[in-house]
Formats: sequence, structure tokens, C-alpha cells
Amino acid sequence: MTIIFPEKPLFNRNIFFLFSIVAILQLWSSAEMQAQIPGTQTEPEASEEPQWPEDALGRRTPRSSIAGFISAVAEKDYDKAGEYFKTIQGENIGLSQEELAANLEILLNQRGQVMPYSWLSDDIEGRLDDDLPNHLDRVGTVTTSNESFDILLEKVEGPADGPLWLFSDQTIEYIEELSSLEENVLLLSRITPDILEQYEIWGATVGQWLALLILAALSYAAAWLIIQFFLYIIPLVWRRARTEPTAGVLKAFALPVKLYLAVWLFVALSQEIGITIVLRQRFSGITLIIGLLAFLILLWRLSEFLGAFSTKRMSARGNLSGVSVALFLKRAAKIAIIAFGIIAILGAVGVDITTGLAALGIGGLALALGAQKTIENFVGSVTVITDQPIRVGDFCKVGDTIGVVEKIGMRSTRIRTLARTVVTIPNGEFSSSRIENYAHRDKFWFNTIIGLRYETTPDQIRYLLVELRTILYAHPMVTSDITRVRFIELGSDSINLEIFTYIKVSTFDEYLEVKEDLLLRIMDVVGESGTGFAFPSQTIYFGKDTGLSKEKSKTAEEKVRQWKEKGDLQLPKFDPEHIKEIEDKIPYPPEGSAEQKNKGTGTIPGL
Repeated sequence: MTIIFPEKPLFNRNIFFLFSIVAILQLWSSAEMQAQIPGTQTEPEASEEPQWPEDALGRRTPRSSIAGFISAVAEKDYDKAGEYFKTIQGENIGLSQEELAANLEILLNQRGQVMPYSWLSDDIEGRLDDDLPNHLDRVGTVTTSNESFDILLEKVEGPADGPLWLFSDQTIEYIEELSSLEENVLLLSRITPDILEQYEIWGATVGQWLALLILAALSYAAAWLIIQFFLYIIPLVWRRARTEPTAGVLKAFALPVKLYLAVWLFVALSQEIGITIVLRQRFSGITLIIGLLAFLILLWRLSEFLGAFSTKRMSARGNLSGVSVALFLKRAAKIAIIAFGIIAILGAVGVDITTGLAALGIGGLALALGAQKTIENFVGSVTVITDQPIRVGDFCKVGDTIGVVEKIGMRSTRIRTLARTVVTIPNGEFSSSRIENYAHRDKFWFNTIIGLRYETTPDQIRYLLVELRTILYAHPMVTSDITRVRFIELGSDSINLEIFTYIKVSTFDEYLEVKEDLLLRIMDVVGESGTGFAFPSQTIYFGKDTGLSKEKSKTAEEKVRQWKEKGDLQLPKFDPEHIKEIEDKIPYPPEGSAEQKNKGTGTIPGL
């Protein structure tokens, strides 16, 4: 078997490593098969007490029966090979058992094939998931010019109790029917020198081995030429194939398709030129594994290409955190491909991996529970990068932490605080926190409360309301559509005015400049009004108490008495009819207001 290396140096070591594993596994699998063949098996381990005694020829399962038959044919021991055929009352119908074995070998050499050992059941019950009765298993096919028939094994009761898997009655009938056809000499036997047919290695002549190696090389060469032809033609007829990412995808497919095509040509031509069933069966597992490796290499190269392509795109956009995620996902994909490949290859060579998968599942569950926080942080980092609530360089507030984002990593995010310290937040916690990003503000909110002294007169307040609004409306860096100055409350030690507006800048430094200008102008206007800013204080007045006004008190008491006599005291609540009489009677805006003059009415606009 010729070991084939890809063109790119990047994959030479990886493919060589995989092929080495394949060779070791295949040799180990062959040793297992030999152990199942009579005369070569070693002392079995007493791990489990068998239900029936061991069969001397190893015919308890379909896989061991076919392995024993092929081994007997390779040794030209047709007496032993005949023991793998079903008999009726100790005798065969028509041909003897030895003749049946020899004729089946001829049919398989010329027109037939046997499934790889790993596809055959190693269970004493056979395959139960096919479309055949439970006592029959399909193990191969023979194709003639007119039709093809299945080679079937049938489970029968052995002479010493226990089932045996033997070639079925139907298969025997086909062999007897086709044995009357004229035997065609294999092409390889006609052209191989006699000297190469005199010596055998592992049940096949030297000529067969040389032909196998030459065929493998020719199959790969033909596949290489075909793929190179298509790689040259496709960009000529499809312009998109000359640019990324299409060109990268085509390159990723080139080697796997080349390997798969080479295997297909090798399998198809090996039967046509006359490679014997013994030699073909020995390498059936390897051809199957190489086809599987072609698929694994395709996944590997696609992950390599997608990782490099994503990294390049994100680097061009300055998304350094995205680069980290792309690299991590590429490594994770490669690890998954290797794990899947090992499991698939072990299954392809016939190793029972059920127990290993169960143990791997339990171990994986334990690892997942132990790495729960790590997985949570990774998912959080993916969420932060895909949702992008913040980016590196943004000024933000996360929980109680305020600062500039310095790095978004796979496990945590680092923020440089205003105190120049570095706070590291795990991404799992970071993604679930309340994030306030100051970097994407389109304008800045200007909101301040002016506290005036209580000596301020109402007209002074009116003056300030007008002048302060004038400043905001006239300032070019202030939004005039969302601007207000209002007298909001009589505080405990000040008369409070609220200024609410937005400053039309994009950076914090510009905001501070405009805010500074506005505050200075506000101070000028307050000074010009004749009042001043209040501050927490207590004023003690020394003077003669003039007492209460007796006239005003009598007037108020008289009015209350009249309300009582008329039954018109609006307590504890107002009469609805009275509310209707006085509703909207107060002029607003107040008299003298420019807005009232423009409206031309003393009522509230719109009513």
C-alpha cells in the first residue's frame, strides 16, 4: 500500500500521523482476526463465561466465519473452507464442500466482493437491523452479466449445541448454478510472469502484491490529474472561484476529494484486473479507513480555512476580541475532529467502542460539571462579542465599576477605572450585568438645579426664567427643541429653578467645555437679576413682632361664616357643580405674558 502525502507541507505531519495510526490499528485488527481463526488463536481471557462452548473453526458469529473462510482459502485448505457451508444430513446437494469453497473463491475473485470485517456483525445473534430474517446475514455480493446475488450466512444449530453461521442454502444454489459457467482466467494472471506466481506472502502471490502497489500509485496519480484538471477549469468558467472565500473552499475540498477518488478507483479496478479476494479482503479495512480519513481531512481543512478567513476579516475590522473567539473555535473544532476521527477509525477496524463511549460520556459529564464556570465564561464572551454592548476603548459602567474597556478576553474582560486601577470581570458575570456604555452618546444631558436666596422677589424669578431660556435658545451647542427652565419648588433653604436641555457634542471633553460656558453665563444672569445663590444657612431676624392683621382675620372668618350659612363650604371636598362653575376661570399664561398676547385669549390654549 502506497502512503500518499498531500502537497501542502502544513498537512504532511498530520496525515503521516493519521496513516501511522491506521497502519497500527489495521495490524492489530488483523491480529484479532487471526486470533479468531482455528489453529492460530491464543488462550482466551476468562472475562466472561461463554453461553456455548467455543467452536473449533470460529463460526459463532458472521465476522469470525468469514475471517475463517478467507484464511482457509488463503492457505488453499479447501477441506477446512468447506466446513463453512451448510449441510443437510451430513451431505451437500450437488457439489462437495471442497468444490463449493473452491468455486466460491473463483466467483469472488472474478465477479464478487465481501464486506469489510468491521461491517460484519461480531454478535452471535448477527445483524438485527437489516431487512433480512434474523437467521440470515448478508456478507457480500457476486455480480454476473445478467444479475447479482447476495452471499448470505445462515444461523444453524451446531452438532455440539450452540448456533453456527454457515453459507446458506440459497448461496449454495447460486454457486452450483454459476459453477457451470466457463471460468475466465484473471487478467492479472495472464500478464504476470510465472516467477512472480511461484512465491506467496500472506496467502497472495508476489505478483498480486506488486500489482496492488502499482494500482494504488496509478489510482492516486489518476485522481491527482482529474482534480488538477478541474481546479484549472473551474476558475476559467466561474469567475467567483478566483476570489475568496470560494477559492479557499475549493482548495479545502481538493485533497479529500483526491483521496476519496483514488480509493474509489483502487477498489473498482482491483476487481477488474484480477486482485484476488484474499488480498482485497485484507485491505478492505484500510480502503474504508482512507475514505473516512478523506472526510476527516475535509473537515480539518475547512476548519483551518474558516478560522483563517474569519481571523483576517476581524483583524481588518479591528475586532481583536472576535479574533480570540475565532482562534478558540478553530482549536475546539480540530479537537472535536480528532476525537471523532479516533472513534470512527476504531469502529471501522471492528473495535467495540460502546463501553468506551459510555465511559467518555460519564467523564465528559463530570468534566462539564467541573468546568461549569469556565463554560459559563466562554458563553458569556461569545455573547459579549456577538451582541457587542461594548468594545475595546469604550468608556462604560458595569455594575459599580466605571472605566475604559482595555481587553475582552475568552475568560474575562479588563476595565481601567478612573483611579487607574484594573478591574477584571469574568465574562459570565459581565454578560449578565447591567452595562451602561457612555461611548455611543449622540448628545449629552445638561440638567442642573439653581438654588436662589429666599429674599428673591417673584419678579426677579420671572426675570431669571426669561433670561435663562434666552441663553439656552440662543446657544448654538444646545438643542432648542428639548429645552426647559422651570420654577420647581420652594426648598427648605432655597428657591429652586431647574434647567433641562441637551448639549450637541459627541465627546466628554467637548461636553465639559460647553457646560462650563453655560454655567458661567448662568452666574452672570443671576448676578444681573439682583439676587444670589442660596447656601445652607439660618438667618436670625431681630425686630418687633407686629402680630396678626385683625382686619384680614375678620374678613376670612366672615367669609367662612357665610359659606356655612349658605351651605356652600367646600369641605371636606369640592361640590362637582361648583367645580364646573370655576373650571378654567384663571387666566393662563398670566396677564402680561407674551404667550397670552400671541394666543389672544385668556384661557388655556386648546380648551
